[in-house]
Amino acid sequence: MGQSASIASHQAVKTGALASRDSSIIIVGGGGTMGSSTALHLARRGYTNVRILDVYENPSLNSAGNDLNKIAGADAVGLFGGASDDAWVAWTTDPVFMPYAHSPGKLELTSIGSAGAKHLREKYDKLISLGRSDIAWLANEDDIRQRAPHLAQADIKGWCGLYCSTGGWVAARDALNSVGYELRRLGVKTAFGTAGTFKELILSDDGKRCIGVKCIDGTEWNADLVVLAAGAWSPVLVDLKGQCTSKCWVYAHIQLTPEEADAMRGIPTMYNDTYGFFMEPHPTLNLLKLCNEFPGYTNLQKVQPFGSPKPITISVPRSHAANPSDTIPTESLDDIKRLVSKCLPHLAGRPLINQAMCWCTDTDDGQWVVCEDPRWKGLVLATGDSGHTFKMLPVVGGQVADLIEGKLSEERRQLWRWRPGVGDPLGTGRGGPPPKDLSQVPGWRHDS
Repeated sequence: MGQSASIASHQAVKTGALASRDSSIIIVGGGGTMGSSTALHLARRGYTNVRILDVYENPSLNSAGNDLNKIAGADAVGLFGGASDDAWVAWTTDPVFMPYAHSPGKLELTSIGSAGAKHLREKYDKLISLGRSDIAWLANEDDIRQRAPHLAQADIKGWCGLYCSTGGWVAARDALNSVGYELRRLGVKTAFGTAGTFKELILSDDGKRCIGVKCIDGTEWNADLVVLAAGAWSPVLVDLKGQCTSKCWVYAHIQLTPEEADAMRGIPTMYNDTYGFFMEPHPTLNLLKLCNEFPGYTNLQKVQPFGSPKPITISVPRSHAANPSDTIPTESLDDIKRLVSKCLPHLAGRPLINQAMCWCTDTDDGQWVVCEDPRWKGLVLATGDSGHTFKMLPVVGGQVADLIEGKLSEERRQLWRWRPGVGDPLGTGRGGPPPKDLSQVPGWRHDS
């Protein structure tokens, strides 16, 4: 049964705004990072008729943010048109997020003389020019070990990098769960399961406006404004004309003893652009998360997103929630073993458990797609996380809300505009070799 929408309320929307505070707004993918943040910011700004749709309740099991932990910190300056500059402040001052922000410091490491070293030195110089006193340049392995004594036995000869004492990591799943509780407290409506699983957009009779969403069980949710914020599923649900490519990255855990975990408490998060990253163990579960560094994997399938006149071949996320026997490719498992042997040799040979793939969607230039869809009025796109958006959880929804309210700066409108075929003219995208497809790599599939 459909929900009544106040289409006439568009008459009351101020110039430049896409909705008013009493407009009915649906957020597709509202159990994930960009969707739940958008719902939070709208509710806090006084929007009284917001509903999130998702396959799963907050935190959605399909969200890349539904994870033990994610790297975050105060060194992400200038990302996403400068929206990143306020993210760590929000993590550490907003009561919804404060309990989940951890600041043991962060190491960003690479090889001396590499392109990565040049990039990190430029980043260091930029932070210094801003008057930052919480950073240091690490010129060699001795400098690194002074900041990270747990790397005493690590094979890091020839490494250099940047240290930032502010930030480190955030408890991702717990933070998303906290947003979910706050949304319920603020009166945001929800629909999950088959009644929250997107099937198609509902368009006006002339086909020019989106007026709602039909879900797979036939439920029709009418709305004045629809926000598509479905993460890696966005280009599968609605044809985005190649602007987003969904890819997976992988992780595994080592179960530490309480004594081993205690010995690693407070270590700075370490990221190396060749080997990967890890951070301090989970405070209660004593799990150490490890990720390798690589270009990601695709899962090419033929599908027909809404708006495409025929089936197209694109990368389709393979949900771990729906495929719990999936692990990770053998080559990635070997990479993670190499990371352990390189940096934490005392843990080499330990079982790597909870192996899984985590799905994100990249744009070519690494910028979001946050705009009104030019094909259908009343449809806002909020996607293209490009692997960096969870650190933006407290603030990304504010950017979407600014777009809806007609307040988004012209610079950010240009960065995040609808832009099929533009590519990466400024070289701001992820770079590196093209991703392999999962069909090309063995070891991850165990359902047949």
